[in-house]
Amino acid sequence: MPEKTALVLGGGGARAAYQIGVLKAIVQFYPRNHGIPFKIICGTSAGAINGTSIATHASCFHLGVRKLEWVWRNFRTDKIYSASMSGVLKHLGKMLLMSMQDDKVNTNAGSLFNSEPLRGLLNELINFARIDRNIGSGALSALSIDTSCYNSARSVTFFQGNHDIAQWHRDRRSGQRTQLNTDHLLASSAIPLVFPSVKLNQGYYGDGSVHQLAPLSSPIHLGAKKLFVINLESPHKQQSQELEHHPKTATIAGHLLDTIFSDTLNSDLERLERINNTLSLIPEEDTKKLPLTQIQTLVIKPSEDLSKLASRYYNEMPFAVKSMLRPIGINQQTDSSIVSYLLFEKSYCSALIDLGYQDAMCQIDEIRDFFEIEQ
Repeated sequence: MPEKTALVLGGGGARAAYQIGVLKAIVQFYPRNHGIPFKIICGTSAGAINGTSIATHASCFHLGVRKLEWVWRNFRTDKIYSASMSGVLKHLGKMLLMSMQDDKVNTNAGSLFNSEPLRGLLNELINFARIDRNIGSGALSALSIDTSCYNSARSVTFFQGNHDIAQWHRDRRSGQRTQLNTDHLLASSAIPLVFPSVKLNQGYYGDGSVHQLAPLSSPIHLGAKKLFVINLESPHKQQSQELEHHPKTATIAGHLLDTIFSDTLNSDLERLERINNTLSLIPEEDTKKLPLTQIQTLVIKPSEDLSKLASRYYNEMPFAVKSMLRPIGINQQTDSSIVSYLLFEKSYCSALIDLGYQDAMCQIDEIRDFFEIEQ
């Protein structure tokens, strides 16, 4: 049943443009006025922004994908964070002043970049009122946004959905029903230290990938039986290399970002596969007595090293940003994935969209079977 299928979009900063290419490959098989083929949408970080935008256009899949593609193909870094030399210096000066003040005097969030431009972009592009309307019409069953709570070191999933969906509480993770807004998206995409944390109710929240122990739990709690996962992991981290010296700061920082955005998702996918394999060995009449069920998954992820792809467009990164990254050893030849997360320029984003489309077309038969698209 369509309402039991979930779209799961992981985080990855600028890499999230890849997700649009995958969706573009799928949408071509549906009529122009067709709704989305997944009634549950779960997103983390930049994936939460893409997912929320699609959710607001749940009744017209083509329009939702077309709008997102236009935004990503026309991106500039200064639409996400202040990237001019004056803007960067002003923000760093403010952060320096804050560091010298008592915490009781200045309670603002510290960060490397000022993400206020992203707030303006989200307010302009996303009409949150459409979420409830799409849920009421049946075009959407649920939308969830994963965040990390710094107060409790827990993963918190905020969701809007059908009234029969219950909240959940597990060890170090929970799901809370709420009316989603721009602050939830800013919190979910607040990469630690890079972007400021966001206050929601009485707590302070950051990027949803940080405390995310079980990224696939959200769609399952929301009722999904099938998961279509767009994973932004790059083949780069799978390549074993002999190091002639200690890894540089830039390399270590890149590994940390890779770990935050990819490792828990990969572990959860492996765990789900083991559970499915175990259940397949148990007689069907006995599985009905267990609190477990088989979950069908299809994962699409980049076939190319996104770090190398980003390096081709390194010179298009704003001068101020390159100047800030240079002291930790980041340049066009650096073996670090940091640039692939922070390069919000249209040429790189367009290349990611094209790669996502090509990768999805290479698996188009599997996609057809998963969504039960007739030949």
